[in-house]
Amino acid sequence: MMISAPTNIYLDDDTSLPNNKSMDTINVNDYQNVSWIESLALEEVNMEESGIIRFNDHLNTQALLEESSLNFVNKLKDRFEFYVSLFNQYRSNRDSSRSIKLFRISNTVNDFILFRNSLKLIVARRSPDVVSIGFLSNNGGLFSARLANENQSVHAIHEIKAHVGPFNTISWRFQGEPVEIEALVKYYLSEFVKNSSR
Repeated sequence: MMISAPTNIYLDDDTSLPNNKSMDTINVNDYQNVSWIESLALEEVNMEESGIIRFNDHLNTQALLEESSLNFVNKLKDRFEFYVSLFNQYRSNRDSSRSIKLFRISNTVNDFILFRNSLKLIVARRSPDVVSIGFLSNNGGLFSARLANENQSVHAIHEIKAHVGPFNTISWRFQGEPVEIEALVKYYLSEFVKNSSR
């Protein structure tokens, strides 16, 4: 998406745009997330219309964690849906009764469950800064995905925790290490398929 830059932006003589970009256009794809600036503009418009001024909203860590956890779980759900759909397509040629189903958990904002052969993989926001992921078997046993360096009896579920860094940057971490969504989905979906194939 290309947008025109405002005409009243000036650069100092010694300042240049990266990658030889002209002042006429800004490529929105160069930026990770532009929704915050839209929200900022809309908040100001609403403030002018309503007369209610909120100077500290951007400092509310709980609200930022709530938004980040919702986005994180939505991204997980989207990735799981995509890969589950592909898995089911590949499996449907042989036996459609062994397909994986994805359900939303009722009375929650965006928690979800994968289900197959009486095994459930549950992804749930336990609080604005904790997302839990665990397996629930038909006999009611709760267990976590296997890790090469972990005793299986230590944790019944895995917790992905939010870390608030400088300038309200929020990253999601497992055992203190940053989490990559693609790797997380691949790992848990592989564990789910292996454990639910029996």
